[in-house]
Amino acid sequence: MHTLPELTAEDIRFLKRKSTQIRIITLEMIGHLGVGHIGGSLSIAEVLSVLYYKVMRIDPKNPKWEGRDRFVLSKGHAGPALYSVLADLGYFPYDWIYTLNKPNTNLPSHCDRLKTPGVDMTAGSLGQGLSAAVGMALAEKIKKSDVRVYALIGDGESQEGQIWEAAMFASHNKLNNLIAFTDYNKMQIDGYVYEVNNLEPLADKWRAFNWHTIEVDGHNVEEIYNAIREGFVQQDKPTMIILHTIKGKGAFFSEGKVTSHNMPINPEELKIAIDALKKEIEGDELR
Repeated sequence: MHTLPELTAEDIRFLKRKSTQIRIITLEMIGHLGVGHIGGSLSIAEVLSVLYYKVMRIDPKNPKWEGRDRFVLSKGHAGPALYSVLADLGYFPYDWIYTLNKPNTNLPSHCDRLKTPGVDMTAGSLGQGLSAAVGMALAEKIKKSDVRVYALIGDGESQEGQIWEAAMFASHNKLNNLIAFTDYNKMQIDGYVYEVNNLEPLADKWRAFNWHTIEVDGHNVEEIYNAIREGFVQQDKPTMIILHTIKGKGAFFSEGKVTSHNMPINPEELKIAIDALKKEIEGDELR
């Protein structure tokens, strides 16, 4: 199995900047369409940045390389955030972002591996992605490869029974090549998670299913990275990293709002939000 070095101060600065850039692209993409899944896309910018720019073995010029690490975005409606990363890395032409969810697009509202280069699994029916990731991880174990599999699930999605069936099977098979994340922004389409169907004590549940479980600030790139490093050294357990995040993070009109799950975007507000994020990057570069 490959290992991860410690992050340098420059690495941390780079990942913070990338997270902001991913938010800008995501806002431009959904803003061009005029409506979309802003909340759950903006909350996962940091974890995607850490995975795609510092952790995963990938080759944008060869998206189907057999030796690549796999990523399953089980909460497929957050596809715009993943598309932003893939566009930035050059998996497909950047101007595809302006075709999001339009007729004949290669960037549908929910991820589709048959349409988008770099997408490893089609998603959208919540609860199924983790099972797919478990199957991938088991396959790599059978092949005795050093490929790792990563999966990102939602907190509302975690109310699905299939999540826990997959969790039980993964631990039974000691899939230590599987690292999963929960985007725990505490909100779902119908309201606050604790009101709809409370998940707490979430970390204890994953530990009870015999997963190595870590809780981190989901907007702290260093904490996310170090949690992944911890997952790398597990000998006989899959790892669950619970990301405590803020829905709609980074845009004043969506941050911390239940209504941001899928919302229309006002062009004036969009410009203000993107300009504020660009100033964050400019300010960082001046330091």
